[in-house]
Amino acid sequence: MSRSRPRLIITPGEPAGIGPELALQLTHKNYNADLFFSADPILLKQTMVRLNLNLGIVTCTPQSLPDKNQPGKLYVIPETLRADVKPGHLNAINSPYVVKTLKTATDACLDKQFDALVTGPVHKGIINQSGIPFTGHTEFLEQRCGAKAVMLLQAPKLSVALVTTHIPLAKVSSQITETRLSDVINILHHSLIQRLGIKHPRIMVCGLNPHAGDNGALGSEEEEVIRPVIDRYQRRGMEIFGPYSADTLFIKDNLLPTDVILAMYHDQGLPVLKTLGFGQAVNISLGLPIIRVSVDHGVALDRVGTGTASLASFDRAIQVAIEMSHTRFLHNTDCQQLDLKNAP
Repeated sequence: MSRSRPRLIITPGEPAGIGPELALQLTHKNYNADLFFSADPILLKQTMVRLNLNLGIVTCTPQSLPDKNQPGKLYVIPETLRADVKPGHLNAINSPYVVKTLKTATDACLDKQFDALVTGPVHKGIINQSGIPFTGHTEFLEQRCGAKAVMLLQAPKLSVALVTTHIPLAKVSSQITETRLSDVINILHHSLIQRLGIKHPRIMVCGLNPHAGDNGALGSEEEEVIRPVIDRYQRRGMEIFGPYSADTLFIKDNLLPTDVILAMYHDQGLPVLKTLGFGQAVNISLGLPIIRVSVDHGVALDRVGTGTASLASFDRAIQVAIEMSHTRFLHNTDCQQLDLKNAP
């Protein structure tokens, strides 16, 4: 990394939600990084007034960034809201603004103006209500970056990656294919080494069906798709095991030798992770040409202005983004991803 400190860009997310308040509270922290915001300066100024913060706003563009941020200053790449914001009250008119902040921040990371993107919470429903198709950050970033992403949720004592993300449960089985599972494992293994600095990752894989299919009695996906893929990667030397029944895999003793659990669908693994670490977990998008880390919570409309929302997840997201930025640049070359097509 040519700069002495990582340069991070933050999108506070839904303007009426808790994101802007939490993002500004980050300025109290002494991070070893320079923080920038993709947001409306007026919104940030109004939020500072509510929080009794006194920071001078410096507007800039991705092409004209300071070498180092100065204390007491808030550096903003400005985007303009479509309507005034009433804290705690959604307004579909401002949805294009939310998406524009993401586009600006993502493109600036792709142009290597920033070392990582940290995203605050958005409200998918209100974005779709505005007429903009939006499934989630992960899918948006896949399209914007032109790359397949794997969602990794990381809490202090558990990490869970997903084969499928924001799709209806009725469609999950059809998406568990050899190609998709292989792509996810490839990205996951490669990223654990390159982005998270785990030299020899150990991956435990959930089955799709109850009791991992019970030898075909409760479903065929384990024997026809999941187990053959795991076997091929094991022959290549990867430490990957399964498929295991998800109802027992998350027991404490089973997790001790594990770096990450690979779940087949969103609500198979994430309820356990959020039960163990909600408010301290982060969402990492693996497989993209940029580093992206996000909070693990929603817009919390009922907590805006109350002072009751926890900063822990946003704080952890910043710390993880900084750590990943340093890890990324420790590697001069990318490691070779395992190629299932050439596996014996």
